Amino acid sequence: MRRYKMMMVLVLAFTMLGTNLSWAQEETTSDESPLSLNVDLMSRYIWRGQDFGAAPSIQPGVSYSKWGFTLGAWGAYTFNNVNTGVQEADLYLSYSINDMFSVTVTDYFFPDEASDYNYFDYKDKSTGHVFEGTIAFNGTEKLPLSILLATNFYGADARRMNDDETVGSIQYSTYAELAYAFKHFDLFMGFNLTTPDADKGESGYYGDSFGVVNLGISASREIKITENFSLPLNIALITNPQKEKIYLVAGFNF
Repeated sequence: MRRYKMMMVLVLAFTMLGTNLSWAQEETTSDESPLSLNVDLMSRYIWRGQDFGAAPSIQPGVSYSKWGFTLGAWGAYTFNNVNTGVQEADLYLSYSINDMFSVTVTDYFFPDEASDYNYFDYKDKSTGHVFEGTIAFNGTEKLPLSILLATNFYGADARRMNDDETVGSIQYSTYAELAYAFKHFDLFMGFNLTTPDADKGESGYYGDSFGVVNLGISASREIKITENFSLPLNIALITNPQKEKIYLVAGFNF
């Protein structure tokens, strides 16, 4: 009940903020400025079929785009206790070609706020960062099919264990996703393309074997708050067939 009240207060606060700033939306469009700011308030943080934190999540983001490049930061912070919640702070650099193709490098980081974590530790054997390279086809108006391929190439990916139980090299865990956009909803399917070897002490980053880990449908609509301000609502039904889990997630974007 306490978390529910907290979420309602946040929704009302952001709604009031959006109403007060509605004039700014009229005066300045996103196309006129390379700087983008946004906040998502989600009932759960589900990423590639995995539940991070088992709690509502607030997700701020900021990006700056110029000459096809986008430099950005994104975070996710759960509402539950820092000892059990999952927090995230990412940096990324992307290059887009005619909005059709994009190449992205992302630095994922999950700070452990229950301990004295070191963000600037980039040593191979001890870093908490995960670096990922992504290539994507973003679809066209006539073909609203998007294809994504992502591979971890450095950092705290699930690691092989040597005979002396010291940490070995990363697995280069790889994820692929297909998505098709219809008029009112999107369908998506994500695959774990890595097969961990349990005999070597490997554990899966996305799943324990090759297969589908992220399958679902999402939809969005605008909820009109005032004459000049609407609140985007997103709802997704997500399943992870490999882990036999299902999630119904809702969120607002500001």
